[in-house]
Amino acid sequence: MLVYECELFEVVPVLRRYARALTGATDRGDALVTRCVEAAVMAPTRFGLDRGGGGARLSMYALLNLLFDRSPEEFGPPGRPLPSPHPIERALAELPEADRRLYLLTALEGLSLPQAAKVLQLRTGEAIPRLKAARARVRSTMVQRVMVVEDNALLAMELGALVAEMGHVVCGTAGNEPEALALLDAEKPTLALLDVRLADGGSGIEIARRLKRVRDLRTIFVTAFDDDILARDARHLGQIVRKPFTNAGIQAAISRAIFMPQPVALA
Repeated sequence: MLVYECELFEVVPVLRRYARALTGATDRGDALVTRCVEAAVMAPTRFGLDRGGGGARLSMYALLNLLFDRSPEEFGPPGRPLPSPHPIERALAELPEADRRLYLLTALEGLSLPQAAKVLQLRTGEAIPRLKAARARVRSTMVQRVMVVEDNALLAMELGALVAEMGHVVCGTAGNEPEALALLDAEKPTLALLDVRLADGGSGIEIARRLKRVRDLRTIFVTAFDDDILARDARHLGQIVRKPFTNAGIQAAISRAIFMPQPVALA
């Protein structure tokens, strides 16, 4: 086997990973890698494939970017991958294209900042603030504004502490439906933790229905009465965490909620 064939064999898997993230689709990413490999084989010296030692990887990333930008009709518009339900991908799609690629090359591909800057033909000094901005955008996307609907003050405090421990924001607590709707309007939560049976006779299930009608808000039921949810055909309204809950159970449910498709606000 020729040296450049060995080099290509080693680099193709990482090229496929990057190309799929770059284009936003598996088939388009694989088609891009195929075109990239074909071009590299035609000029192995140009892309460092004749030297071995892994030196071709940066050149091949750069070639992927070049081919992607030159063939939007084949691989999709540059910087505009198909919409994704994944919050990180949604956040990255909103970034300037150079910043998006910088984040992918460092976070996904494990390149150092100077290496990623070289691939994108950026000065390292220019790349530093771009990468910081991209990382901040991704972090902000992951942070949820959580409303806790729980009439037991101690449990509400415990849930709030767990939410804060995960790095999210507790935007308020409510013990009944009017308080929950007031918080929804004033604080714009992105996630709600709901008890099912409330002390005033109210129902967390009905609150969840109202929240869904008003904003289609993500909800997690934290309750000892999950049978009520099943009996009232409300399982579709949110995840269920049984009381007495564990820290791990609440945290896992919140993490799952973050990666659900983003609800669309109702008019």
